[in-house]
Amino acid sequence: MTDQVCINTIRITAAEMVQKANSGHPGAPMGLAPVAHTLFHKIMKFNPKNPKFWNRDRFVLSNGHACALLYTMLHLSGYDLSIDDLKAFRSLDSKTPGHPESHITPGIEVTTGPLGQGVANAVGLAMAQKHMAAIYNKPGFDLFNNMVYAICGDGCLQEGVASEAISLAGTLQLGNLVLLYDDNKIQIDGSTDLAFSEDIPKRFESMGWNHLVVEKGDSDFEQIFETIKQAKVLAGETNKPTVVSVKTTIGFGAKKQGTADVHGSPLGKDDLARVKAEFGVTGEAFEISKDVHDVYASCVTKGAQYQAEYDALLAQYTEKYPTEAKELNDRMNNGGLPVDWMDSIPKYNNTVITDGIATKNADATRNTSGIVLNAFADKITSLVGGSADLTGSNKTWINSSSSYCPKNPQNRYIHFGVREHAMVAIGNGMEAYGGIIPFTATFFNFIEYAYGAVRLAALSQHKHLLIMTHDSIGLGEDGPTHQPIEAFALTRATPNTLTFRPADVNEVSGAYAIALQHNGPSVFCLSRQNVNLLPTSTPSKVLKGGYIVEEYVNTTSTKATEKLVLISTGTELDVATATAKVIQACQETVYKYINVVSMPSLELFDEQSVEYRQSILPLDAFVVSIEPSSQNGWEKYAHRHISMTTFGASAPIPALYKNFGFEPTGIIASLKQFDDEYQTVGYGNGKYPLLQAQFVQPKNKYSHIKPF
Repeated sequence: MTDQVCINTIRITAAEMVQKANSGHPGAPMGLAPVAHTLFHKIMKFNPKNPKFWNRDRFVLSNGHACALLYTMLHLSGYDLSIDDLKAFRSLDSKTPGHPESHITPGIEVTTGPLGQGVANAVGLAMAQKHMAAIYNKPGFDLFNNMVYAICGDGCLQEGVASEAISLAGTLQLGNLVLLYDDNKIQIDGSTDLAFSEDIPKRFESMGWNHLVVEKGDSDFEQIFETIKQAKVLAGETNKPTVVSVKTTIGFGAKKQGTADVHGSPLGKDDLARVKAEFGVTGEAFEISKDVHDVYASCVTKGAQYQAEYDALLAQYTEKYPTEAKELNDRMNNGGLPVDWMDSIPKYNNTVITDGIATKNADATRNTSGIVLNAFADKITSLVGGSADLTGSNKTWINSSSSYCPKNPQNRYIHFGVREHAMVAIGNGMEAYGGIIPFTATFFNFIEYAYGAVRLAALSQHKHLLIMTHDSIGLGEDGPTHQPIEAFALTRATPNTLTFRPADVNEVSGAYAIALQHNGPSVFCLSRQNVNLLPTSTPSKVLKGGYIVEEYVNTTSTKATEKLVLISTGTELDVATATAKVIQACQETVYKYINVVSMPSLELFDEQSVEYRQSILPLDAFVVSIEPSSQNGWEKYAHRHISMTTFGASAPIPALYKNFGFEPTGIIASLKQFDDEYQTVGYGNGKYPLLQAQFVQPKNKYSHIKPF
């Protein structure tokens, strides 16, 4: 059975998938079929019957629109993807969605589609392999020696996230990474000459990569095979990642081959029939010959052999290195967590914060985050990450480790440079490798630089800790370019994402303990300025999402009959408490009962029982939220909002808080205005509108998070 017959079958099957769905991208799969055939049949090491085989070669299709190619390869190679799954391409609830999704389809390493993300994910996979190998490989025991292969197109290389990642990969000398560039000179608008005139070899070489070329990627199968083999050897010998420019024809064989018209539209029944006849592929649609299946049966046979050899090696390793083997098993099989990891949850006594060096009764949550992160990192060796050139500001340094670098990839702290987007995408790739819980850090405002990767972390269910400091106008003089206003609403609106704005060290500790169990990203919004210890906080209360911190009763005002709830987060808990104390002592106030509520996580509060939520937000209470952010998202929790309706300003913190009304005098003035509005429209006397948060039923989205 010749390579040509297999490759023609791949081309036709991918085109048939797109034709049946009447949607998709046939061009890249038809052009890349020789590369995919070579990789899956002749180069890569994997076990289709165990897609999570630890030492498998990782494959990333960064140009995810070409996924009909990948699904075809997974089916032929013996993964749990049937011909009926291929026929269901792009249909509801299928295992073959319109772009590869790692949590849906066996054999998909990372979710790709937004271009460039897969390139950065591949860099993360390669970094993770280097890290795990440096720690666990022993003489005679190469537990981790896999390669990372990725395919990308022109669109990927035009995205900034890919350039950021490519630069870091060269700096870190990732000699286990081979990137195959589909050099077909076409993108959606037409020729790449319209917008892309870079000298690709020089670009990669300037960033510390090797560069190879396959001139006849459509037909010279032997050259493809030999060049990829050479790339693997060259990468290892030079300690440099290698890019291979494979010159292909988009839509090879179609009438419109070599043009943008074949990029994202079905060939049409007539042209598909013509191509099949020209390629000598007979039979009905999706009919794959027994001979082709027999060729790919070797993938299953070789996979079983790889697995058996590895299992035997691991058994010997476990006998000789039991401590390392136990730790490795926890990292790969237990969500990256040792069995007794909860013993390391820091708890504070609400009197002082002690980090082993200093004792204090107030501190910034970015500082206490550093204390808590290190407490967990001492116990949980899978915590690996770093900052986008803000280590000192983010307080993310791991005291028990050092800097990840080419000579010491076993170290756990990564200097990502000023590359926020690639940083998070690389972290996603590291998590996808297994054995690593990534944390990445920058200023909260700059999560918007990284948001494309944050969103994919949520979609892909990557456990990823996003440590975002300088979380409000409270960062002060840097001004509105650095002060996040809308970022809270953005992350809180993202599905499968937990946003925490802790108010003290106990809430920081609880947020970490929850995030370490969450199958998705967790965003920590942390302050630059100090906050006091809350009198009743504990790490476990964060599980409730919101809880009463203080309760006040006014016994001096003859007008006092109403109930007031002040909900706040983070640094504004101090402001809310100070305001409540002023109201309690006021002889003219209408508020008799004033509760201060901390709401570190809106998402977790929504998961509590209706009875609990109504105990925190009583049906007859007037509820006001206090947070220096956009009010968007707070409407279901509070009747009125003390929030930001503009960007911030550059000034010292006290001046900013006074100017924007985030101090007791300003808040009380706003409460008076709110009360006047309610009286005018007929509310008041305890008859405030009911809030959605008082009644919405929990969906048990976070039932897997264990109490502590």
